[in-house]
Amino acid sequence: MFDFYKKHSINARLGRKGAVQSITLQSGGRKHLFVGFDSTMDIGLRSPTNIFGQPTDQLLFDLDAALSQWDNQSTSSPVTKIAFGHFPISFSALTSSGRSIRDVFLKHSLSAYLCGHLHTNFGRNLKRHHTSEKNRFSSKQYFQFDICEGMPTAVSNDNCSARTESAGEFWEWEMGDWRSARSMRILAIDSGHVSYADMDFRFGSRDVIIVPTFPLDSRFMQRSSDPFDFICQATSAAHIGTVRALVFSRYKIESVTAKVYELHSGSFHLVLEQEMENTSGKGAMYTVAWNWRDFSDESPDRYWLQIEAVDMSGKVYLSEQRPFSVNGLTAKFSWTWKEFRVMGCQWNQLYFPIMWTTLAFLFSLVLVPRTSLTFYENRFMLKLLKPKMTRRSSGGFSPVDFEFFGVELSKMYIIWSGMLLYLLYLVFFPWFTGYAVTENHNKMYLHYKGWSTKYLANTSSMPYIGLPDVMVIVLPHLLFVVLPAFLIIAAIAAERALYLRHNIYQRAKKDGDHYKEACYTEYLCIFYWIRKILILLCLPIVWKHWKHCRAIMRAYEVNPFIDAPIYCFGVPALLWLAIYRSSSLGVYQI
Repeated sequence: MFDFYKKHSINARLGRKGAVQSITLQSGGRKHLFVGFDSTMDIGLRSPTNIFGQPTDQLLFDLDAALSQWDNQSTSSPVTKIAFGHFPISFSALTSSGRSIRDVFLKHSLSAYLCGHLHTNFGRNLKRHHTSEKNRFSSKQYFQFDICEGMPTAVSNDNCSARTESAGEFWEWEMGDWRSARSMRILAIDSGHVSYADMDFRFGSRDVIIVPTFPLDSRFMQRSSDPFDFICQATSAAHIGTVRALVFSRYKIESVTAKVYELHSGSFHLVLEQEMENTSGKGAMYTVAWNWRDFSDESPDRYWLQIEAVDMSGKVYLSEQRPFSVNGLTAKFSWTWKEFRVMGCQWNQLYFPIMWTTLAFLFSLVLVPRTSLTFYENRFMLKLLKPKMTRRSSGGFSPVDFEFFGVELSKMYIIWSGMLLYLLYLVFFPWFTGYAVTENHNKMYLHYKGWSTKYLANTSSMPYIGLPDVMVIVLPHLLFVVLPAFLIIAAIAAERALYLRHNIYQRAKKDGDHYKEACYTEYLCIFYWIRKILILLCLPIVWKHWKHCRAIMRAYEVNPFIDAPIYCFGVPALLWLAIYRSSSLGVYQI
């Protein structure tokens, strides 16, 4: 009842009910295929556990069929395929059979996949080039460090007549949104090659918009097909022998000029300036012939193109400078750290490895000291350690062994037991209950595997939904609350062990030495400040945890005392017990 899109959208008014829609166009001997699809979950989960696209095997089948419309026809006309979807590949889950949208796109070697979701919230360079991998267990299924990885296919004039099947590839281009970023994209297809220009309207309307269509921006070229097209179509004057651009203007355009700059020693030098002509006397296409062989170079970013337009009032407009390569070479550029986090990481694949690695470390932090304590309490081991302890005690104060303060945590039995029980609770029991679905009046249980569907109708085949969407709750809690809290507790236990050992040493050396007494007081001051710092470090952890709990309370109508008592109060209680146990030593009385 709350799905307004199905009632009021253009698709609804036209009677389009499927999750995949397509449009086909034929022009100038070429075919163009545009396919849009909806991969949102059928069950509308509340935010924030709804950040992933949830494609089904049926959706991928329909998507594959839509992209294959012209594949079986006996025609030599090339087909340019472009897909539209909401979720980027990095935020699209796998189907129940383990397939992904990326597999379908690689099969058809799309020219571009246009998506939204992230928009410009994490940067304006959210683009990624995907290539098929021969190695099934490649690291690319988890992350990709650069926007483009791998080398473009080498093509020479000798093998133009025998073109081999190119590797599967496609570009993923995130789009800015109009609501918050006031961004609009103009996409152009020129002789099968796709280029675009993003317009920023945050500071008002644009009188002139310029979209260069050829030569292509070498940063966004297809790395296997475009080098072949550039080299093997070199004799086509209509294709590679002209510079082309679209110029949209509110006023009459008096002149359009193509400028080519050479990048040398960090500065641009103008090497070509030619006036362009309107192709048909009207419309937006401007062209000019050029000697493209003059710009053949092994560097993909040595030459840069810029289009200049002058309107009837004499005002000059310039397009963004973009590198090009007539050799078909691809220029490299990189993400920022923020952009890499959302585009370079395949989060649906990384969720479980990150979660289980963190839990394994936390369990080892709790269980290894206990095992060490049992080991060192053996009488035989104590006999072996006695000579070592005697030698150290005769040589003055020595820092305590790691084994000594490592087992101190397990001696704080109540705290140690609480830490172990809390970890077991996170693995085997629901974290909290809340209203995850707007239309469902029953509360649902959240596990690390997703929301339990026990009280949700028509979901008997799915025990959990919202995987890996629940990672936005699970991973921040483990990495930014539980992990630092347990490390602080271990540090408090280590400080307690150091204090006890040092106190024992000093009591064994009561010989009236005033210098040693002064050193003893100095060490106590050090322990005092260490403990104070550890207590202060607890404050940001508790603050972060409180913010998480408050967000969950608002999102899912959670009562912390009834629906999530262990989740909300478990970690603060363990920190408080550790501080209380440590402060009972009386060091604050110095």
